Amino acid sequence: MSQIDTHHDQDEIAHFGFWLYIMSDCLLFAALFATFVVLHDPAYAVHGIKEFIDLKFVFAETMFLLASSFTFGMAILSSYHHHTKKVMFWMIVTMVLGGCFVAMELYEFAHLIHEGNGPAVSGAMSSFFALVGTHGLHVSCGLIWMLVMLVQLAVFGVNSDVQRRLGYLSVFWTFLDIVWIFVFSVVYLMGAL
Repeated sequence: MSQIDTHHDQDEIAHFGFWLYIMSDCLLFAALFATFVVLHDPAYAVHGIKEFIDLKFVFAETMFLLASSFTFGMAILSSYHHHTKKVMFWMIVTMVLGGCFVAMELYEFAHLIHEGNGPAVSGAMSSFFALVGTHGLHVSCGLIWMLVMLVQLAVFGVNSDVQRRLGYLSVFWTFLDIVWIFVFSVVYLMGAL
């Protein structure tokens, strides 16, 4: 087996492993959504989130995350043309937008806890904090990954390895946006009804 074949096999294994990770994350979020839906059923929920939802605040939070997907897309397009500085610029903008999203989520959690509506109040609130907090943790990990990629871009520029890693990060970031659309729809919009 030649060195080219070995490298190709390693790329396929890495690609398969990444998609396996994304599928396991799908299962994790499916379980969290199922738990949330069951515990917010009026038959079981003693204490729901309807009276605590500020849809304007959450809509602004959502816009930050969706805008970050657009800016990350601009970074990916710039990487196709090997414009390292443009890729870095768009990734920094993406990190700022993602950071705003995480900051707003932390503010929401702190506000709920300060008002006496923390995760210990009920199973419904516990499932809310678990689902939304898990998504926020993923976004935070994505921001750390972006920081690592910025260092790699500064050191190596846009080469094939960096471009492949940016592709994985792009899929991960898009996955988080899709999950957030479900969180926004199921948790906040349906929770407000």
